[in-house]
Amino acid sequence: MIEIGERLLLVGKDREYFVTAGEGQFSTDRGMIDLLALVGMNPGDEIRTHLDVPFTVLRPRPTDFFVHARRSGAPMLPKDIGMVIAYTGMNRDDRVLDAGTGSGVAAIYFGKIAREVKTYEVRPEFARLAERNIREARLDNVEVIAADMLDATGEFDVVHLDLGLSREHVEHAYSILSPGGYLACYTPFLEHTFTALDAATPLFRDVHCYECMERELMRSARGTRPSTRVAHSGYITIARK
Repeated sequence: MIEIGERLLLVGKDREYFVTAGEGQFSTDRGMIDLLALVGMNPGDEIRTHLDVPFTVLRPRPTDFFVHARRSGAPMLPKDIGMVIAYTGMNRDDRVLDAGTGSGVAAIYFGKIAREVKTYEVRPEFARLAERNIREARLDNVEVIAADMLDATGEFDVVHLDLGLSREHVEHAYSILSPGGYLACYTPFLEHTFTALDAATPLFRDVHCYECMERELMRSARGTRPSTRVAHSGYITIARK
């Protein structure tokens, strides 16, 4: 049952909206939606605007937060987050350290999989935004810490870095990883990728670097072809302790 204050996705024929159940009216070009009427509904139920336009009520998934959540910058793309999850084998037993939180999108994906996520963000205003997004994702196993990951202590099964990378970051990640644990570094430029590779190779027993090129298939009346959007987003360096 949907509770007051809960984030929801309303999906119509050619529109979708990210709303919060509770007091007030949500105005759309298809009519007004009574947000209080959402409280007590269940996912899959239908709500209608005052113009009788129907919308299906859904609980959002991490993909919806990628699209709709408030942003402090450009988040990692789902394809790159997926590579981190796949190549580290992230699972429900893992303790994950995520650094360079930004809007918290990657932390939301990780929080739906791992047992515990601690995400570090040095910019307090970004940390506050991420904390709000993570709270709206209803994740109580993700903790936002407004600090440098170089201050992090403890032991983790996966360390993920998406920040202005230095050798010190890689070395500290090694020191807090459990035996057999993984480091994953997301770097949009080759210069930071070389920093990750050069710092990780002497320390870790298994180091690889990947680039995932993605092209969406587009269909139209004229025919079918790959999207012309830029396929590159970043490099993922995976290292195992």
